[in-house]
Formats: sequence, structure tokens, C-alpha cells
Amino acid sequence: MTELILHHYPESPFSEKVRLILGHKKLPWESVRVPAVMPKPDLVTLTGGYRRAPVLQVGADIYCDTALICDVLEHVQPEPALYPPHIKGVARIFAQWADTTLFWAAMTYSSQPRGAAQLFPTPEIGQAFFADRKAMRTNMTQLRLGDATSAYRSYLRRVAHMADEHDFLFGAEPCVADFAAYHPLWFTRMRTPVLADILQATPSLLEWMERMSALGHGRFEKLSPEDALTVAERAEPLPPGQNLLVDSAFQDDHGIPLGTRVTITAEAFGPEPTEGVLMAATRTHYSIRREDPRIGAIHVHFPRIGYVLRKADPT
Repeated sequence: MTELILHHYPESPFSEKVRLILGHKKLPWESVRVPAVMPKPDLVTLTGGYRRAPVLQVGADIYCDTALICDVLEHVQPEPALYPPHIKGVARIFAQWADTTLFWAAMTYSSQPRGAAQLFPTPEIGQAFFADRKAMRTNMTQLRLGDATSAYRSYLRRVAHMADEHDFLFGAEPCVADFAAYHPLWFTRMRTPVLADILQATPSLLEWMERMSALGHGRFEKLSPEDALTVAERAEPLPPGQNLLVDSAFQDDHGIPLGTRVTITAEAFGPEPTEGVLMAATRTHYSIRREDPRIGAIHVHFPRIGYVLRKADPT
């Protein structure tokens, strides 16, 4: 069995998305807790710059972004399927909408002052958190609270229409769309319950959330950040085509050949670049090789969608 190490923290909604998928697929995993805000020295040692949670580690291969992590977990354990063949396209498109548009409406709504007072034990901790997140939004337009609230209400009604028809959004079993839609609502309900009354207007959605929550997080053991780094140090990164990403054919959309030193950066949220040698650029993902003095060679993987590939500055 492949040792799956999840770097996450309990309050992270995207981490909850992956935790539930691990539970749904009954995959055992190792839990490494990372800080919610910078500095994150151990995580950045693995990623080379990327610092969003969660990150999935398998030996000396590091998988960033939950969209890519879902693909990895589907490869490790194909059943139950996140992408059932008859709804594969629409499930992916819905999940991308939920992870972006729905997520940011929910976060803006849930982070208003009443919600923030529940999230943080002291105002100082809250101020540090919001300052950290502001630094990550360098290329984003921030929704105003009133606009986000209106949008969130509308989105909840639309998703509830889907839950009216089935136990899960696209049928009798959950798919990637369910996990992507669930985690922003989970944040409102579980992390800012003072604001969770917005969910009461959609009872079928609350019933669906109960079914999602019942999937659980599966079987996991705690692992220290130091031990996770030791795992990476003792492992060798797998070459393209032999790792947990199924496609390996080169797709050149940038005029950047393999072997070039590049940077990969999120389009919007999280401006920190990861630099290394381009090992793979397929229809779905990028892979780069980097060297770190603490752990040696490491491969870091990103999805294509949502990330910017550039040649590294030669200076």
C-alpha cells in the first residue's frame, strides 16, 4: 500500500475535502499538521514555495492542489469512483465551480466579524490570519460582504435543487462534485455556527451534509513534520509515467522544452512560486524536479488548470 501523507490543519476547508475522500475510499493515511499561516518552513521545504493546504506527500513526490490530489487518490483506489464515467465531465466542471466561485462566496460570508469572533481565540490571532490571507490574494478581486451573501444564498438554493432529487448531487453515490461543494458549507456550519442559519432555508442540503459527514476521515495516524521530511529524504522521486499521475505525454503549449528551469505559480490565490527543472508537462499536470539541502531531490506536481508556467529568471 502506498503511504499517503497529508499535510493539513483541522480548520482548513480544502483539507476537509481530502480527508472525507480518504475516508470514502477507505485509504489509510498519515496526518501531518501544518500551521495555518506563514511561516511554514517544513511544508515549504517539500514544495519549494507553495504553501496552501493541503499537500499530499508520497515518498519524495509532492502533489499540490486538491484537484490534482483527487486524481492521485482515484489512481491509488479507483473504487468508489470520484469520476463515474457517465458524469465524468460534468462532475469535474461542477467541482471546479464549487472550489472557486462557491468557495469564495462562502468564505467571504463566513469571515464577517461575527464569524471571525468564533474562528479565533483572540483578536490578535484573527488579525494575523487575515493579514496572511490578504498577502495571498495579490491577484484577486475581493467580494464585498453583501454581494457574497446574496450569491451564497443563491448558490445554496441551486445546489439544494440537486440534493432534492438524489441522496447525493448526481445520484445515489457521492462523486468529486459532492466533496467540492461540501467543504465550503462545512466551514460555515462547523467553524462559524453563529452564521449557519443561512443553511436553514435548504433542508435537503442539510440532509445531504449529514450524509457527507457520515463518510468520516477513515483510519489515520499522526506523523511529525520532521518524520515526513525523513520519509522524503530516504525516498527517490519517481520518474514521469511511473508516479501516481496516469498521463505522461508531453503537451507543449508554452514553447518551453522539458529540462528547462521554470517557475510554477498559482493564477490567483497564493503568489509564492515554486522553481525547478521541468520534468513533465502533460494535458493535466506539470512536474518539476528540485533539490533541497535538507531532503535532497524532490518532485513537485501541480495541475495545469489554475497555474502559470514560466521560464525561470536566468539571473
